[in-house]
Amino acid sequence: MDRSATDDSAAPSRGEDVTSSAPAAPPSRLNGRIIGISVGAALGGFLFGFDTAVINGAVESIGSQFSLSAGLQGFAVSSALIGCAVGAWFAGPVANKRGRIPVMLVAAVLFLASSIGSGLAFGVWDLIAWRVIGGLGVGAASVIAPAYIAEVSPAHVRGRLGSLQQLAIVLGIFTSLLSNAILAGAAGGAANELWFGLEAWRWMFMAEAVPALIYGLFALRLPESPRFLVARGEYDKASAVLHDFTGVVEVNLKIEEIKKTINAEKKESLSDLRGPRLGLKPIVWIGILLSVFQQFVGINVIFYYSTTLWQSVGFDESDALRISVITSVTNIVVTIVAILLVDRVGRRLMLLVGSVGMTLSLGIMALAFSFATLVEGADGTTSAQLEAPWSTIALVAANVFVVAFGATWGPLVWVLLGEIFPNSIRAGALAVAAAAQWVANFAISTSFPAMASVSLSLAYGFYAAMALLSFFFVLRKVPETKGRELEDMSEDLVVERRTKPART
Repeated sequence: MDRSATDDSAAPSRGEDVTSSAPAAPPSRLNGRIIGISVGAALGGFLFGFDTAVINGAVESIGSQFSLSAGLQGFAVSSALIGCAVGAWFAGPVANKRGRIPVMLVAAVLFLASSIGSGLAFGVWDLIAWRVIGGLGVGAASVIAPAYIAEVSPAHVRGRLGSLQQLAIVLGIFTSLLSNAILAGAAGGAANELWFGLEAWRWMFMAEAVPALIYGLFALRLPESPRFLVARGEYDKASAVLHDFTGVVEVNLKIEEIKKTINAEKKESLSDLRGPRLGLKPIVWIGILLSVFQQFVGINVIFYYSTTLWQSVGFDESDALRISVITSVTNIVVTIVAILLVDRVGRRLMLLVGSVGMTLSLGIMALAFSFATLVEGADGTTSAQLEAPWSTIALVAANVFVVAFGATWGPLVWVLLGEIFPNSIRAGALAVAAAAQWVANFAISTSFPAMASVSLSLAYGFYAAMALLSFFFVLRKVPETKGRELEDMSEDLVVERRTKPART
C-alpha cells in the first residue's frame, strides 16, 4: 500500500527538497477516472460513517427496551469499535496477500450482515455481536480506502483525493442521522412501531443494507491497485491502470520503481516497526499518537450521543435529531473546505489551527455544563439540564468544535496516515495506527456515559485538555508531507522537516 503516481510538481526545479537518489519522477496527468475510482474506494468511508453514527438515534430506545445500565449502554454503543480495531489490524496484511478489491468486497458483506442482524436483534448481547461484525467491516474500510487512494493518486492531488475518505465518512454520518430523523418522525418516536411490527430504531440499522449493496457493486468495478498487480507479476494490467487511471505517462519507468520498492518490502513484518523508543520507531509513534489525539478530543461523543446531549439542553427528541442532522451538514461543508485547502496550505498548519479551535470550543462547553442542574427522570435516571443562556452557548460551542475538527483533524489524519510512513513499513504501520485509533475511540465512547454521570464539565474538560496537548504534539513532532512523493518518505522525516522543509 505504498505508491502513488508521480507528477512533475515534485521536481527539484520547483524547489522541493529531494532526499533520495532516485531518478526524476515521470510526469502524470489528472483525469476523471482517477477521481471516479477514488470516490468508489471512499464509499467504504461512507459506510464507515453510517455504521458508527446510526447508533445515535437508537441509543435511548435500546437502553429503554433492554433496561440497560449506563455502563452497558455505553458498551452497546461502542462495541462496534472492538471489531473496528480487529478489522483494521488484519486489513493490511490480507490486502497484501489477496488484493485491495477483495478486502473491499468482504467489508461490504460484513456491513450488510451487520445491518440486518442489528435490526432484528432480540437482546442486547445479540445486538452487540452484530455491531462487532459491522465493526470488522468499518475497520477494514478505514485502512483499505486511504491506502488504495494513496497508491493510485498523483502526488500533486494526493491530499485532496485522500481527503475524499473523510468527506465520505461525514456524508455517511449525515445520511445516517437524516434517515434516523425521518424514521423516528414517521413512527412518532424511535421506540415506536413503524413497519411489520418492528420499532423505528430497528429500521435505522436495516437502512444500512442499501449503501452496503451499492458499495459491493462499486468495488466489483474498481481496478486493482497497480502496486499489488506488480507484486503479482501482472505488469500489463498494472501498466493499464497506471496509464488509464493514474495518468502516468512513462509507465515502464514507474513499474521499475514500484518493483524496486516491492523487492525491498518482501520481508516486511510487524517486527520491522520495532525501534529504540518504547519498542517502536519514532515515525510509528507519530502515526499512533495522531490517531489517538483524533479520538481523545471527543468528536465521536458528539456523533454518538448528540441526540441525548441536545435533549439535555431542552430540546425534545425530534428537535434533537434535527439539530444532529444540521451538525452533520456543517461537518460536510467544512470537510469540503479542507479538501480545497490541504494541498495548498499544507497539513501541519491546518492541524495547528484546528487544535486551537477545538481547545477553545471544548473549554467553553466544559464551562457551560458547569451551570447544569441534575434532573431525575421517571425511570430513576438523572440527566443534566441547561437553561438559557448557557444552553445556547453550549449549542454554538459544540458546532464550532465540529467546524474546527471537520476542517482539520478529521480529514488530515487520514491523509497523513497514508503518507508519513516509509515504503518498507507502511502496511504494518498503517494497520497499527488505525487499530490504535479504534481502541482510542472505544475508550472514549465507553467512558463518556460514566464521565457524564459524574459531570459533563469533567468530560468536556478532559477533551479540551487533549486538544491542547495535540497542538504541542503537532508543533514538535508531526512532519509536513505536502508535495512529497511516497517513495521519499523516510523514518527520520521529522528531522528532515526541521532542517529542510519540503516545498512545492
